[in-house]
Amino acid sequence: MEQLKVINGSKLMNNEREAWGKVLANSDEEENSKVPIPGTQALWKGLTILKLISESPKELRFSDLMDVSGLPKGTLHRILQALVEFRLLRYDQNEQTYKLGTRLFEMAHKVWSGFDLRGAADPELQRLQRLSVETSRLGIIDDGGVLIIDQKESPNPLRLELGVGKKVQLHASAMGKAILAHLPPTELAETLSTLELTRFSANTITNFSEFTRHLDLVKARGYAISVEEQFLGVSSVSAPILDYYGKPIGAVSIVGGSYSLSIERLHSLGREVIESARRIAGNVGESYMSIANKRRPSITGSNRWDCVVSCDAFLGEGPHWNEEKQHLEWVDILEPSVHVSLPEIGQDSSFHVPEIIGAIVPRRRGGHVAVTQLGYRAVDLAKGEMSTLATPDDMDGCRFNDGKCDPKGRFWAGTLALDAAPNKGGLYCLEPSGKLRKVLSNLHISNGLGWNADASKMYLADSGKREIYQFDYDLAAGSLSNKKLFAKLSEEDGSPDGMAIDAEGGVWCAIWDGWKVIRFDADGIIDRVIDLPVPRPTSCAFGGKDLKTLYVTSARIRLSAEMLAEAPLSGSVFALDVGVSGVPVSTFAG
Repeated sequence: MEQLKVINGSKLMNNEREAWGKVLANSDEEENSKVPIPGTQALWKGLTILKLISESPKELRFSDLMDVSGLPKGTLHRILQALVEFRLLRYDQNEQTYKLGTRLFEMAHKVWSGFDLRGAADPELQRLQRLSVETSRLGIIDDGGVLIIDQKESPNPLRLELGVGKKVQLHASAMGKAILAHLPPTELAETLSTLELTRFSANTITNFSEFTRHLDLVKARGYAISVEEQFLGVSSVSAPILDYYGKPIGAVSIVGGSYSLSIERLHSLGREVIESARRIAGNVGESYMSIANKRRPSITGSNRWDCVVSCDAFLGEGPHWNEEKQHLEWVDILEPSVHVSLPEIGQDSSFHVPEIIGAIVPRRRGGHVAVTQLGYRAVDLAKGEMSTLATPDDMDGCRFNDGKCDPKGRFWAGTLALDAAPNKGGLYCLEPSGKLRKVLSNLHISNGLGWNADASKMYLADSGKREIYQFDYDLAAGSLSNKKLFAKLSEEDGSPDGMAIDAEGGVWCAIWDGWKVIRFDADGIIDRVIDLPVPRPTSCAFGGKDLKTLYVTSARIRLSAEMLAEAPLSGSVFALDVGVSGVPVSTFAG
């Protein structure tokens, strides 16, 4: 009888008679259908062990490998010993786990040294051309520009002036900006030092400070768009092709007439070019189908939500109910902008800000304080002005994310890497006195946080690890202690994002890629689930006159056109009547 063994979401089909080597459900179907060639069973088993270790979400011990493989202890030991001797694996004595060995990097280097970029990109260029019915392009950086090395023409009547062998500008093209944004910092600084920001149209960015901030936005989004920056009537969207060091070796793009490639359509195609770039590089990354296959969950009939702000936010986040003015304040991180909404009448106003913004809260002496890409900023929305309050000294390649104030008016906020690389995030606290301190390090994606009614407990979500932590909180000192795992979600559940705490000690959490908001009781057990019509709820906050309305923000960033057609309200704000009051959230006291 065929057995299905599961380890943290990774699946290994174990049936030696048919195909011992069927591994991990996220593998290609064609590969999974193969069976060992007679006489190669031992090799097949060894390769399967390598694949299992490389694709497991956690580091595996010998006992783990025995469990998922079903191999006899002696056989498994001999295979592992051989793989270690050939440096295909290495054994960590301290953690007693098996990890990929250095010889694989040596092999990868030889593969990349002879990598045929045009050959690898050809099927993806064809896919993008068919998908968009526009021209698809492949380019590489060359002598201060981007050289087009392959192109699949659109059947549309419009014929673009540029083709294979021609160049587009680094600073005024989607391909150029996608490549620049992902260069290592030293190489980027060197390139920018010799780059002339020549103006080709009214949309060309010619200010270096503005251009640098724009590149940070491109890196956070994962793709770049260009709307008539070099040629009038021509727009494009592009993503970088990264090697195994994470360095750009080229870019893939969709380009066409602005009349057919609206800004909204460019952003909806952003996910497609990202996926193509990953496939070209052989980097599976976030699977294209992982979201597309997560269809809207069945609605039970007991879930009641209202779309109170219909919006196309890229990454709506950080909702805060302004008790004094009785309105909702929230941000679109990747616009970037601040929104002020009157949910009862569906009114919304937005204010553009010059930096990526993670969260904003009212300031008791007037105005607002926000966390942006680089630090804490005083904000005057009426004048559109920002001034620096505090900047950490370790923000290279990072940005601030979600943040909230504790009852004493301290502003807590977390960070993550612009490219979401693991363990580069931290948690900071800005005191009312203006003193900034770093409280936690080695977070992946620091996200939602909050306090219970008496502020004796503090909660923090790490979306990258799909975990929520609980700390004992000393309100007088503003200090954390006794960290413990409060809740952990599986990949199928989605990732915990922003949160709000109710008066009964319940922790409400928006679930990214989960189509829902869930409530954990005080012991970390899920006791309520509310389905939503969008796959990417991002955060939540209690508001309204009695604080019994839960407002939920959402995102549309990197959702495919297919998914946006299924979830057209993505990027909007929703209101839920949850029947329990929330804990009031404070403002900044400084």
